[in-house]
Amino acid sequence: MAKQEFIVVTTTHDDEGRARELAAKVVRGRLAACAQVYPVRSVYWWEGEVQESAEWRVDFKTRADLGERLAEFIGEQHDYETPEVIGVPVVTGSEAYLGWVAAETAG
Repeated sequence: MAKQEFIVVTTTHDDEGRARELAAKVVRGRLAACAQVYPVRSVYWWEGEVQESAEWRVDFKTRADLGERLAEFIGEQHDYETPEVIGVPVVTGSEAYLGWVAAETAG
């Protein structure tokens, strides 16, 4: 199993409940095998100035061929004007775990 077949897609949310709800919808829809939700502090340029806010980061583990569908789904579900949706390739990982990700997103 080639590692390039897998990606981690990240987004953020300003509300823990909505972040968890999005995570559950994605996993239930088999667009990702799992999602991790955790608090972060974001500093970013928005509307002409530096902003800082507490957010909830969601990392989705999925197959690379689901990346575009997952990005579209996140965009449809998100209430941010410009939500972060970034996918990065998995360059290493245990065969057992990646096999599980493949099986859980085969759906």
